[in-house]
Amino acid sequence: MSSDDTLGSGTTAQRRGATGGTDTQEPAASSPPPPPLRHDRDFRRYWLAREVSIAGTLVTAVALPVLVYRLSGSPSLTALITVVEGLPYLVLGLFSGALSDRLDRRRVMVAADVVAALTMASIPIAWGLGALTVVHALVAGFLTQAAFVFFDGAAFGALPAIVGRDRIGQANAAVWGVGSFLDLGVPMLTGVALAFIHPAVLLAVDALSFALSAACVATIRTRLSEPREGQPPLRPRVLLTEVAAGLRFLWRHVGVRSQTVIGFLLSFSGAGFMALSVPYADRLLDVGTSGWRFGLVFAAWGIGGMLVAVITPRLLRVVSPNRLALLWLPVAAVSGIVVVTASSWQVAVAVMVVWGVSYQGVILNSMTYRQQVTPEPLLGRVNTAGRMLSFGVGWTGGALVASALAGAVGLRPALVAVVSVGVVAAAFGWLSPLRTLDVRGATTPH
Repeated sequence: MSSDDTLGSGTTAQRRGATGGTDTQEPAASSPPPPPLRHDRDFRRYWLAREVSIAGTLVTAVALPVLVYRLSGSPSLTALITVVEGLPYLVLGLFSGALSDRLDRRRVMVAADVVAALTMASIPIAWGLGALTVVHALVAGFLTQAAFVFFDGAAFGALPAIVGRDRIGQANAAVWGVGSFLDLGVPMLTGVALAFIHPAVLLAVDALSFALSAACVATIRTRLSEPREGQPPLRPRVLLTEVAAGLRFLWRHVGVRSQTVIGFLLSFSGAGFMALSVPYADRLLDVGTSGWRFGLVFAAWGIGGMLVAVITPRLLRVVSPNRLALLWLPVAAVSGIVVVTASSWQVAVAVMVVWGVSYQGVILNSMTYRQQVTPEPLLGRVNTAGRMLSFGVGWTGGALVASALAGAVGLRPALVAVVSVGVVAAAFGWLSPLRTLDVRGATTPH
């Protein structure tokens, strides 16, 4: 978020994982074990691309809402930043996934990063020229996220190609773990920096991060897409047919379908909170919109992410991703409600750590499960279809509802209403087929 047709330095296990099948391979004992991820050159480049991009995005996650809030003074307009984060998935998600399954994934990822870098750089430039407006900030936020939709569709399929399906959980945890460490420090540093630096200037960090990410992805040697011989020419009807294939798999696979519904409900809940997080910190917790306390409110989420990244690989040795997601769901529901009803910023920060562990634990295990069970040619389409329904519809809807409720019933009642949807997510999960479904890599629909 340069094509090289050589397979590169991938191991036999990695190549087998990239094709999505193991039935025709020799037993694992006859093949050398794959190297640790830290010794895998291409994974290190993928990992670095994601981490520098995450760092820049975290700066924007704090600075852009603050920028809009300072320009407008309106909680409802500030909430629109969260809306434009989810809207591109709603509009473009299905088609970006189909294109990423058809096109060279490396080229898609690099091009998306370059577009995002140029778009984000336009904000500090406009501010320097005295021409920055709220509309410009919102449009730039939308276009940057639109570029990431294409990056994400390609990256979802690229990771199994690099590490193999057996190591997806470990690889996701490695990306998530350092990302959560950044999630801990970057928002706090950004909060402190906002006391001295204009938020528009800080957004240049995100532009630079996209440029660095593009450079890292361009140097990955492993082939990130399987050959697609015999594909029909790219025409609207063909594209729609390929989109429909991804949707059919998602709908017919009971596990993926159930996880998508949970993702929708959690995204609705999380977006509602994030849409109002800046006025929440300012008006309900009384920590303002800059400084170390403001940064700590946002950084608390990162502590939870670090913890879940550390414990997930160990738990996956004995528990399936589905079971882990179910265990985290009720914890996320309760802790979210406690956070938005707290009147003390110390209590809110402490419980937000628990919310961060449980909420991100559901997401991480859901993502790992989907990558394990989806056939390689459908990875981009199934991922973006799921993200469109959960993040696109859920995130956009949650932010819009939060924005409307904040103006109609007030800030805290609006937060309680949207975050309570997490309770619905927990109830659905425990009543769904996930309660009895325990698969480790099964790829057949149910």
